[in-house]
Amino acid sequence: MRTDLEFDSQGVRCAAWLYRPQRAPAPCVVMAHGFSAVREQRLDAYAERFAQAGFAALVFDYRHFGASDGQPRQLLDVRRQLQDWQAAIACARGLSGVDAKRIAIFGSSFSGGHVQWLAAHEPGIAAAVAQAPFVDGLRNLPALGIAQAARLTVCGLRDAARALTGRAPYLVPAVGAPGALAIMTTPDAVAGFARITPPHSTWRNEVCARIALQIAGYRPGRHAERIRCPILFCIATQDVLTPARLAFEAAERAPHGEVKSYPCGHFDVYLPPVFDQVVADQIDFFKRHLA
Repeated sequence: MRTDLEFDSQGVRCAAWLYRPQRAPAPCVVMAHGFSAVREQRLDAYAERFAQAGFAALVFDYRHFGASDGQPRQLLDVRRQLQDWQAAIACARGLSGVDAKRIAIFGSSFSGGHVQWLAAHEPGIAAAVAQAPFVDGLRNLPALGIAQAARLTVCGLRDAARALTGRAPYLVPAVGAPGALAIMTTPDAVAGFARITPPHSTWRNEVCARIALQIAGYRPGRHAERIRCPILFCIATQDVLTPARLAFEAAERAPHGEVKSYPCGHFDVYLPPVFDQVVADQIDFFKRHLA
């Protein structure tokens, strides 16, 4: 059963779905999407499977995105998104029918990085899943290319200057074809987003360009040694957007890291047939560590 709810993050309303299993009290998996993405881009499919397996699932949109409030729209800021995660976790712990001592977190792509950071710093997380995870922005830069990084840096500075003077943000596409001026330009990025985006989605293919100034400095995989809860890394071995080798390295450094790997690309984990195996592995992991 899915119901709508909302919670407050730094004075701003965040929209969420709550999936409840038949039995209570139940463990709860808190979930949010990756770079620019929103909850209806296949997170509902995971949450439905988790609820069928006996876990509650709280799926939310970040401030500034999707059904959540927040101005300006499409503002992607790492610190703000981590605050939203902390608010969502606190919300889940206070829900009736949820076992507050059995809270897990699930992140995919960019939020797979958030999950690593939270598992290392947020007290009381029982288990975590990092799917096709972002690990190290600085080490991702060579794949982006020096020229592309320079173009995005100029856009980021332009947007930051507009923010300082109170003007409307300078937006850039989140996804584009190889060589285009966009944040994600891997060969599979445009088609990948098209495959996971349903009709009438709230997703918009644009972000405030200032995020380009943060990505290189966001290196959540460097905190892997501090992760004390069990964490499952679901790694797409042919991933070129969030390179698989970095995820394998982070998993090896995590004291209780586990790995499941799949011979596919970044976006294949969201859709059958790979999705069916991925979600089955995640359910098995949650059953072992949240029982």
